[in-house]
Amino acid sequence: MAVGNDDEALDIVQDAMLKLAQRYVNRDKDEWGPLFHRILQSKIRDWYRRSKVRNKWRAWFGGGNNEEGSAEKDSIEQVQDFSARAPEQILATRQDLNVLEEAIANLPARQQQAFMLRSWEGLDVAQTASAMGCSTGSVKTHYSRALHFLRSRLGDDQ
Repeated sequence: MAVGNDDEALDIVQDAMLKLAQRYVNRDKDEWGPLFHRILQSKIRDWYRRSKVRNKWRAWFGGGNNEEGSAEKDSIEQVQDFSARAPEQILATRQDLNVLEEAIANLPARQQQAFMLRSWEGLDVAQTASAMGCSTGSVKTHYSRALHFLRSRLGDDQ
């Protein structure tokens, strides 16, 4: 979600895992989760920096904005699975996910990090603080503000 491209995201996750395995294999296993997320956030920031420079060069040389996510997908991925759910259910789920992703994307970066680490990754406050490189109080503040924003944007029932 942070980079907006599945292939780029998988590359970033793989790089983060490799760095964790290379440099922190001797650390306690309880530290791996927060360390991984901290490495992952650093890799995402690096990706944004590289993308910014890359886009400036493309604009300079007249390459335009070539979206990396616009590559054609494999034809086997285009085949629908009709056995799972009704089309109406699939459409409703996709629409709900799009609304949620858009709302999360509109959060400030630190609030987005706190929300994703706490809600989706299941880290506790201390692990999230370690992963984000901040205090537990900051995590609580960022997470609370993210929840208030998302509830105001999506409504309490979502």
